Amino acid sequence: MSETNETPLNLDVPEHLEYSEEHVWVDASVEPAVVGLTEYAVNQLGELVFVDLPEPGTRVEAGDEIVELESQKAVQPLVCPVAGTVRYVNREASDDPGIITNDPYGEGWILKIELDDDEPALLTAEEYAKLVK
Repeated sequence: MSETNETPLNLDVPEHLEYSEEHVWVDASVEPAVVGLTEYAVNQLGELVFVDLPEPGTRVEAGDEIVELESQKAVQPLVCPVAGTVRYVNREASDDPGIITNDPYGEGWILKIELDDDEPALLTAEEYAKLVK
């Protein structure tokens, strides 16, 4: 994702989530863990027009490109930061990708995954905020 765009310094980076350097958030405090795209990533991509989700039951490894995100600007894969089995996908986000754009940390979640590893190597909110500033 391009660093040339002006990035607003008041991005929302919820404290209770963990983050990947590929701009994906994980909420491992719930079972199954919830995975979504950060506000920074949404701002970089622009308005999403298509989301290709994996099927529930799909086994993924950390680093796998598991979701294809298409915006008016680019086609970008979502790189999964954790390993596990996809249990649920957000069909509403697939039907209306604008949900992700408008509410990336709420209704715009992308998938729920049963984690293999209880301690994935992710960034804290503070570390992620420094990365995107």
